[in-house]
Amino acid sequence: MEIILLISLPLIAIIILSLYLNAKMPQIIGSIGEGKVARKLKKLNKKEYIVFNDIYLEFDGRTTQIDHLIISVYGVFVIETKNYSGWIHGSEKSEYWHQTKYKAKWKLWNPIKQNLAHVYFLKKLLSEFGRLNYIPVVVFAGNAILKNVHSDTPVIYVEELRSFIKDYFIAYYSESDILAMANKVEASITKNKKGHRKHVKKNLEEKNYKAWAKICPKCGNDLVLRNGKYGQFYGCSNFPACKYSARD
Repeated sequence: MEIILLISLPLIAIIILSLYLNAKMPQIIGSIGEGKVARKLKKLNKKEYIVFNDIYLEFDGRTTQIDHLIISVYGVFVIETKNYSGWIHGSEKSEYWHQTKYKAKWKLWNPIKQNLAHVYFLKKLLSEFGRLNYIPVVVFAGNAILKNVHSDTPVIYVEELRSFIKDYFIAYYSESDILAMANKVEASITKNKKGHRKHVKKNLEEKNYKAWAKICPKCGNDLVLRNGKYGQFYGCSNFPACKYSARD
């Protein structure tokens, strides 16, 4: 009986460890990918680029997690990192993308929509700085092949990231401007990851984020408060070309 117990204890420990690693594996793989991107960004000129890696932000009762954020004199780069293998298929407007390996197929959240939710959050957070030049980009850091990806938003490999950033060379902001923006971001960083997880599913809904950030879900322009026959409402600033309206 004692021998059986001694044999079973290591086996139980191995099973528990295996289950734990299996549950944590997506986070581990994601962290490895984010580490690759962070090392690339570390080489950027610190006077021109202020880099934040894996930050949780809280503002106006909402939270979001951003893999990499670069506030630069050339614009605000918002980077969503994915660390996958196999073939990746997807389009900008689809709800899900797909990863295929041999005959196996898995669904993943559309990373472009995930990243746009981060942009909407930042537009709200940094609204005091006016209309900023946001540059969203999705970076694949693993050995995945972008086999069938259709998107106007850039979707690139990690090896292309630094050259992609360097392609933006027209300065819109001064060093003091980006420092002020960075200070605002720094002040909004939270350690409340538990609170963020409660909002993850809701935050992935693009239309909800747009409405909260007062961004037109049809054309992407700002929503402005107007007075109408039946009271105040939000209308698209691109009216009459866009006739979208909503009540708060």
